[in-house]
Amino acid sequence: MASDTQTITVETREKTGTRYAQRLRRDGRLPAVIYGKGAAPVHVSVEETSILSALHGGAHVLSISVDGKSEDKCLVKDLQFGWLGDNLIHLDLTRVDMNEIVTVNVPVTLVGTAKIASAAGAVMEVVRREIEVTCKVSDIPSDISYDITDMEEAVTIGDLPIPANVTPSLDPDKHICHVTFVHQEEAEGEETEAAGDSAEPEVITKAKEEESDDDS
Repeated sequence: MASDTQTITVETREKTGTRYAQRLRRDGRLPAVIYGKGAAPVHVSVEETSILSALHGGAHVLSISVDGKSEDKCLVKDLQFGWLGDNLIHLDLTRVDMNEIVTVNVPVTLVGTAKIASAAGAVMEVVRREIEVTCKVSDIPSDISYDITDMEEAVTIGDLPIPANVTPSLDPDKHICHVTFVHQEEAEGEETEAAGDSAEPEVITKAKEEESDDDS
């Protein structure tokens, strides 16, 4: 839960812009901006390893210490990634009260291996890896885990062990994951059709060869 927040120390920065941000990243720091509570935005930098560790641990809310002085509870509001989508380059933080109601995305962790997925023709598809929920800041779960070992053909939002004080935005019947089946008859039909398609060019080629012989 977000009530147990990790403290991250950030440093104010006066400079902004692409070149300065690139210099920060070369030094192992990331540019960030703190908003909220009617105060002016504060441009800061944060150590890359510390913020990534917190985010990978499922943190949504952090205790942000600015220059080792003031400390605010901040919600991770927006993450910006490089053009390849694999490296964090900037983040926005917004000051919040722990009793404030917010809407956030929470990751869904599927645990185990579904027995049904081992059946003949079974194909497992994960539809959603996170869901949007509304709750108090202090009640934001780091993630929602579900054991799919004994699942039937689908796991829905309504099946998830969502805390009573956390409300999902989507209908409970929406799928998190499901298993579909490819029937043997369909697979054989596709193979036959493919074989027929591949045979057709051979007939055409033979016809062209016969026509060429007649011309000679």
